[in-house]
Amino acid sequence: VQLVESGGGLVRPGESLGLSCAASGFTFSSYAMNWYRQAPGKRRELVATISGLGNSAGVADSVKGRFTVSRDNAKKTVYLQMNSLKNEDTAVYYCNVPALYSWGRGTQVNVSS
Repeated sequence: VQLVESGGGLVRPGESLGLSCAASGFTFSSYAMNWYRQAPGKRRELVATISGLGNSAGVADSVKGRFTVSRDNAKKTVYLQMNSLKNEDTAVYYCNVPALYSWGRGTQVNVSS
């Protein structure tokens, strides 16, 4: 199993950023995927989850209305679209296959003016 996140960077509050997680080594469409984040000094937090077929998805209350999770099973990629970013969204973002106990290395998102 390999998960590779990309798309992180430095943005200003109110701006948008899109993250991607490219997966390989397993039957992608058979597994739900999660996005987590971990800010400095804080516990890892579940941000979003999406079912294998993409017909069920949810995000944490802290990002509801701003973040959207989606997936493209043909491309074996899961996405996290982040809009109206806030300083408190600064964290390392990880994708995860919960059923396979697998994690990517993460991508850093910094929101700062």
